[in-house]
Amino acid sequence: MVNDPVSNLIISLKNASIQSKDSVRVPYTKMSLSILEVLKKEGYVKDVAKHGKDIKKHIDIDLQYAEDGTSKITNVKRVSKFSTRVYKGFKDIKPVKNGYGIQVISTPAGIMSGRSAIKQNVGGEVLFEIW
Repeated sequence: MVNDPVSNLIISLKNASIQSKDSVRVPYTKMSLSILEVLKKEGYVKDVAKHGKDIKKHIDIDLQYAEDGTSKITNVKRVSKFSTRVYKGFKDIKPVKNGYGIQVISTPAGIMSGRSAIKQNVGGEVLFEIW
């Protein structure tokens, strides 16, 4: 088990999409659920469902694929780590892969995509980039 739930989540998504899996299961955390809601809103995952009680909680994620069978998730990059935190103001948030990807940012207003953070004029910690 990885001690970083965000890294565990994004690597699980990447590996499942490379193997063309329909769904993947990850351990439940509030942050993981918030991140997955953002990815669902942006069209990278199809559906997110929380299951279980108490210590056995987990999240089932249905992955999104294009009509030709290619995955919406091509790659992910962890930006902010335990050793190096990366913070950006809303003016410093740039498009990922010329607009084909997004940044997921933890802001005082909650976890959101880079586009949403720019619209709401808030900055924060850049968790990862996905394209």
